Amino acid sequence: MITARLSIVTVGARDVERLRAFYGRLGWKAVITADDGFTAYDTGGAIFTLWPLDSLAADAGLDADPPSTFRGMTLAVNVAGPDEVDASIGTARDAGAVILKDPRDESWGGRSAYFADPEGNVWEVAWMPGSSFDDRGGLILPPPS
Repeated sequence: MITARLSIVTVGARDVERLRAFYGRLGWKAVITADDGFTAYDTGGAIFTLWPLDSLAADAGLDADPPSTFRGMTLAVNVAGPDEVDASIGTARDAGAVILKDPRDESWGGRSAYFADPEGNVWEVAWMPGSSFDDRGGLILPPPS
């Protein structure tokens, strides 16, 4: 058995400095910045990291594939209220993100929007009714209805 615990999400970066600057403009503070390009951000639950794509691929025993338009994966930031979705997307836009979906109320009762960082990594910003956060900022899902 593997414990169901997402601890670290690492994005292989083609241009680490460009992504560091982007996430800095979002207001994120790096807690580790190593000489090899590895950068870590404490995101209130899982740790989000950047590492040069070639280094990450080699570490996993893989070849670094050419970029595609959609990698079949999204990352998400949940927020405490619907107005924060709009404000967060405004911050992302100002930081240089491409807005993929403007904030809107969703059929499941929440509010969400999507953006892509400068290397095309897709992020959702969402508010989920009934959700909350623990002392570290980790998401606590609402009880099933």
